[in-house]
Amino acid sequence: MDAFDRFWQWADKPLDSLLTIPAELHRAVMELAPEDRRDRAKLNDAAARTK
Repeated sequence: MDAFDRFWQWADKPLDSLLTIPAELHRAVMELAPEDRRDRAKLNDAAARTK
């Protein structure tokens, strides 16, 4: 599972879910423009730069 899948699994989770993602992934995705968050390559590139 790549960063794109991890983020969207977390973002689409039910409100009562305890699923979490690393703060670094959340920060990297939130720095992207909203339309870029739906672009797998851009999201994965942003996540890779946090490592």
